[in-house]
Amino acid sequence: MDSELGPIPEGWEVANIGTVAKNFDRLRKPLSGMERAFRSGVYPYFGAARIFDYIDDFIFDGTYLLVAEDGSVVTSDGRPVLQYVKGKFWANNHTHVLQGDRISTEYLYLLLASIKVTGYVTGAAQPKITQANLNRIPCPVPTSQIALAFDEIVKPILAQVTNVASQIGILGSTRDLLLPRLISGEIDVAELNIVLPEAAA
Repeated sequence: MDSELGPIPEGWEVANIGTVAKNFDRLRKPLSGMERAFRSGVYPYFGAARIFDYIDDFIFDGTYLLVAEDGSVVTSDGRPVLQYVKGKFWANNHTHVLQGDRISTEYLYLLLASIKVTGYVTGAAQPKITQANLNRIPCPVPTSQIALAFDEIVKPILAQVTNVASQIGILGSTRDLLLPRLISGEIDVAELNIVLPEAAA
């Protein structure tokens, strides 16, 4: 059937992001690099586009979608910079923190990943997607039956992706912690039974 977004399946509707997602921006709290240096831990500290650190506490616990608010807010093809996050984490004030309300957070994530948002970006020197502009973005909303079927397929896939990404982050952080100690000799590996592969001929 016809809609402001063009033809959509019968029974679907068009809504705005502000009516299908909950916004938790009021809970965000920035920490300086110096503060984070004294609070090293296992919980990821998210900025607009990536994890900046791992610290000793968290603000959020659950499944969330982070949408870059300022700085690098769009990809090269004009889509928003997104981070799909599960578990316990801290977020600074450069990323919007959302959860799906009438739709799942997973649907919200893949939906926004498919939308070009350059028309909602303000600021020349410092690009920004304000909360008001984010809330105005129109989106197609499926029937509850379609939404449930979608979630049954997609949620396990995204959970596995997030789990692997988390393990990679922790391993990278561990490497960065141990490598200087190995190089300086602070950690002795002489007695470890390490077998190195033979060099290629």
